[in-house]
Order: sequence, then C-alpha cells, then structure tokens
Amino acid sequence: MANPEKVDAVSEIADLFRESDAAVITEYRGLSVGDLKELRRSLGSETTYAVVKNTLTEIAAREAGITAFDGTLSGPTAIAFIKGEPVGPAKALRDFAKTHEQLVIKSGYFEGTVLSKEDVQKLADLESREVLLAKAAGAMKASMSKAAATFAAPLSKAARTVDALRAKQEA
Repeated sequence: MANPEKVDAVSEIADLFRESDAAVITEYRGLSVGDLKELRRSLGSETTYAVVKNTLTEIAAREAGITAFDGTLSGPTAIAFIKGEPVGPAKALRDFAKTHEQLVIKSGYFEGTVLSKEDVQKLADLESREVLLAKAAGAMKASMSKAAATFAAPLSKAARTVDALRAKQEA
C-alpha cells in the first residue's frame, strides 16, 4: 500500500507539470536556505521552484504525460515550474548560476520537448517576447514608411518640376 504522503506529493508534482508551460531541472547541492529564497524571488511570481524527490518526480511526470525524465534524475533535484514565457525565468536561473556555482542547470522541458543544458542556455539568451514584438513592429513600420516615401516620390518630383518651370517663366 502506498504512503498517503507520497501519493499527495506525486499528485502535487503532477499538477505542477500539467499547469506549467516549461520546467527547468537543477541541482542545488550546497545552496543555503537564504540562497534558495533569493533564487525563488528572482524567478518571479509565475514560477514555482520546488525541491523534489527523484523517484516521485519520475512517477508524477509520467502521470502528467511527460516521459522525458525517466531514469535521468539523480542527486539533489529542484525544478523550476514556469507558467507563461520561459525566457525570463531561464535568464534568472542562468544569472543566479553564474554567481552561485552550486546551482547546476541539468536539463528542461518545454512544449513537449526535452531541453539539454545548452538548450536552456539558448532559451536564456533569447530576448523577451515584448522586445521581439517591439523589434518586429519597428521593422514593419520602417518598411511601411519606406513604401510610403517611394509612392510619394513621383508626386513630389512632379511638384518640384512644375515649381521650377513656374519660377523659370517668372524670371
């Protein structure tokens, strides 16, 4: 018979997997409680950073339909369950790992795909969604302005030519 506490833990982790858009698996060996508190604060309110037991996490992931972690979890493991855009929390984890060498980013999961450590790094290197949208809008506005100038050029050239002819006749 299964221990009720473990059943509850598996259910809670499975719910976190289902509700999250992405997850980043880390090893936290050597970090103090204060360091973990600082990390949780830097991840923001949309990200849950939880210390988990490997076996229970594998069971919970399978229950949530994720088979990416079968047999790959080892050592002291904590997972950042990310709701929404994963770029910000990935940057926060990367930056925290730079200043705290004890935090090791192992792998991740995003939209049905397993992410390697390098993939999580690439995700962290991306600009935020808002910045990318602003750049796209700026590029579209520039091309529209260029098109408007191109369409207006013959009219303005004709107007300048007529004005030059008028000035010539007056002189």
